[in-house]
Amino acid sequence: MAMNVGGGGGGGEPEVMVEMNTTPLIDVMLVLLIMLILTIPIQMHAVGLNLPSGKPPAAQVQPKVVQIDIDFDGTISWNGAPVDSNAQLSSLLVQAAHTSPQPEIHVRPNKLVPYRVVAGLMAMAQRDGITKLGLVGNDQFANAS
Repeated sequence: MAMNVGGGGGGGEPEVMVEMNTTPLIDVMLVLLIMLILTIPIQMHAVGLNLPSGKPPAAQVQPKVVQIDIDFDGTISWNGAPVDSNAQLSSLLVQAAHTSPQPEIHVRPNKLVPYRVVAGLMAMAQRDGITKLGLVGNDQFANAS
């Protein structure tokens, strides 16, 4: 009995296979195809928007800006003019609250002023009807320790 053990090509070295193994390539392509099929319905969802048509509205009037400065000792100034008392400041705030359009109030406190002075000014502005209030110059507090 004899057994055939491969093609006897001579020296016993196996022949080199030159064909490319396409099985992993087909597997990758199938995975990509499945991912594409799963993501297509997500992309097809549409959001209905009612876009305005016609001419845009006219530009609104820019509100006046009022600068309130608070010095290190608690001295308050309204657009550079010193304010003598809280009653005068309150009357200026009420007057500003009733103008149309309401001016923007920019509060610029000094780095050394106590917080209670700034908080008191903001509470007074809220009581007097100011709705547009902002703190300006906060970059001076960034590195304060």
